[in-house]
Amino acid sequence: MGYTLNFSAVWRSFDLLLQGLALSLALAFVAIGIGCLIGLVTAFGLLSKRAVLRGPVQVYVTIIRNTPILVLVLFTFFAMPQMGIRLGKIESFVATLSIYAGAYLAEVFRGGLLAVPNGLKEAGLAIGLTQAQIRTSIVIPLMLRNVLPSLSSTMISLFKDTSLAAAIAVPELTFEARKINVESFRVIETWMVTSLLYVATCSVLAALLRRLEKRMSIPR
Repeated sequence: MGYTLNFSAVWRSFDLLLQGLALSLALAFVAIGIGCLIGLVTAFGLLSKRAVLRGPVQVYVTIIRNTPILVLVLFTFFAMPQMGIRLGKIESFVATLSIYAGAYLAEVFRGGLLAVPNGLKEAGLAIGLTQAQIRTSIVIPLMLRNVLPSLSSTMISLFKDTSLAAAIAVPELTFEARKINVESFRVIETWMVTSLLYVATCSVLAALLRRLEKRMSIPR
């Protein structure tokens, strides 16, 4: 017996999918923002000449980069309360995604920092800038422009990773799709529409980020 597509159940709940999509984007943007701060601090730690600073951040990067993100999500939400640290579903997921992003961005930023010419730093010293001023006014802005392509890829990857929030019942896009699927039993239709929403959103993000890269790129 052939299967007849019927999208009526999906369209009736399409507003829920859009709400889930909006939450997914919000989770990704907040996580990339916090992750950038973590990654930047960690990158400077990785380049530090002091072993007392370099050692802990190397351990952090190694552990997080080699642990599946779903395991981290479940650990934060289910295991941390046993240690006395209780967070809500959304807060727990954002914290996990931010820490995960920070570990990956640390290596991205480290490469970007190494790519900044030493001559520019010396020029900053020559005109009387302090080390802190050189970092904030010269090194970090140039580094960010250099790593924009990698940062864009990380942003899109984080948006897709928000689907894992469904594992702890955060009402993002995948969670709402599963809910519609369970209530309507329209498996193919539900996941077809959900997949198209993910593809369309990632395509729009990629296009916007490419435009930003072109505008911010360093002239050759």
